[in-house]
Amino acid sequence: MAPVEVVRGFVRDVRSGAHPELADRYMAAAVAAHQIVSESEVTVVRTPADYSEHVRDFRRMFGHFELRIEEMIADGDRVYVRWHQTGHHLASLDGEQPTGKTLIEVSSAVYRVSAGRIVEYWIQTDRKGLELQLARSATR
Repeated sequence: MAPVEVVRGFVRDVRSGAHPELADRYMAAAVAAHQIVSESEVTVVRTPADYSEHVRDFRRMFGHFELRIEEMIADGDRVYVRWHQTGHHLASLDGEQPTGKTLIEVSSAVYRVSAGRIVEYWIQTDRKGLELQLARSATR
C-alpha cells in the first residue's frame, strides 16, 4: 500500500476516533512520535496499543469528535496531513472545569511510512488557539 493510503486509512480509522483498536493495522510495533511544541520537542515511542489508548483519551476529553482533513500531501515515504478536530469540552485539559462547549483543535503531522506501516511522525498542534477557546469558555 502506498504511504498516502496508509496515512489516509490511519487518520480516517484510528486518529478520527472511529476505530482506535485498528492502530496495529497502520503502525509499526514502535513508532517515534515527535511532539513539537513551541517551547521544546519531545519524542516518545508509541505502540499501536498505546496509540489506541491515546485516541480513547481524546474521546474522553472531546466526546465523539469530528476530524476533518483539510490537506494531505505525499512525497515519497512522507505524508503531511493538516486537520481540524471539533468536539466538546468534556474533561479538564489544563486544570479548568469542563464546560461542554465546542472546542476546535487544529493540528498537522508528517508521517513517515516504511513497509506499509507508520514508523515515525512529527506533530504540531495549535495549543494557543485551544488555550484561547478554553479561556473564552471559562468567562461565559
